[in-house]
Amino acid sequence: MPAAATDPAKPQRLVSLDLLRGLAVIGMIVVNEMAGMESPVYPLLLHSRWNGLTIADVVFPAFLFMVGVSIPLAFKRKAEADYPAILWRTARLLLLGFILSNIFWLSKFDSGTWRLFGVLQRIGLVYCACAVMFLNLSPRTRLIVAAAILLLYWPVTLISALDGLPNDIWVRGHNFVGSVDRVLLGAHVYVPGPDGYDPEGILGTFPAIAQGLIGVTVGEYVLCAREWKPLWMAGAAMLVAGIAWGFVFPVVKDIWSSPFVLVTSGIALLALCVLHDLFDGRPMSGARRVAELVVLPFGINAIAAYTLHEIAWSFLGWDLLQAPYRELRTVIAPQLAAFVPVLLFLAFIWLCMFYLWRKRWLIRI
Repeated sequence: MPAAATDPAKPQRLVSLDLLRGLAVIGMIVVNEMAGMESPVYPLLLHSRWNGLTIADVVFPAFLFMVGVSIPLAFKRKAEADYPAILWRTARLLLLGFILSNIFWLSKFDSGTWRLFGVLQRIGLVYCACAVMFLNLSPRTRLIVAAAILLLYWPVTLISALDGLPNDIWVRGHNFVGSVDRVLLGAHVYVPGPDGYDPEGILGTFPAIAQGLIGVTVGEYVLCAREWKPLWMAGAAMLVAGIAWGFVFPVVKDIWSSPFVLVTSGIALLALCVLHDLFDGRPMSGARRVAELVVLPFGINAIAAYTLHEIAWSFLGWDLLQAPYRELRTVIAPQLAAFVPVLLFLAFIWLCMFYLWRKRWLIRI
């Protein structure tokens, strides 16, 4: 149900958080649509096959980080916490995620196998776990839990695979985490084959929760402190620690490795700090007005924007959007021309979100 939303420009909202969330959603849409283009695409806009990091790999963990940051802002009074509401929102995210992950299968059962997990399912599980821990554990205990998850996840990945596949954490799918998906999910893994797995699978959800807990810590700090310099330092420290750890435990999005969590959390926090310096509490300017006009509609209704792009993705194949690409690919680099239909599709999503924003409607999922 649409509900009246608070004005995103009012000071009680953390504008930088809404902007970063909007940028993450824009990134998700661009990355997903670029992957579907039947044309050359810049490699940085595609997910790494295994170890490594591209722009495409950063957007989803940044969103999970912001899920954590938002929790203390939403539950300023813990005594007023509504556990049924938390569980109900989690259930809605899980259901919507399952529908989006299985649109083809739901329309035609013999089109393939259904998938249990997905992006919104992981968001729902991370939100639920982090919200419950925020309401019941002290900040120190939550940080201990996050650190324990990240430290213990490394040896877990090195356990012998359940299905006998030779274990090599540097080789795609050759690890205990992937084998758990293969054994428990069977044909329902996203990456098929004898070394298949689900990039939003079972064990990878735990370090994703740790990433959410890092965001919760940041959100708590933002509520009680005015000085952001420690956040700059924390972001840089996580980035450096993650890169260093990555030499022995690879940075892998598909299993949400611990160094991946630290590197992407560091990047997200540093980006949040930059946006805070540029926008929070600053007088309105032309550049700020344009930035907020373009990005905030995505940030205010992030799940709605993501859902719409998943439902309307076939628009990208329309001649109306593809014709400019076909004309431009002989004039400019095909990789650059591929942006045109994607940006046109993004503009369509923006128009829908802008309408909701101007009406002050917040689609609550």
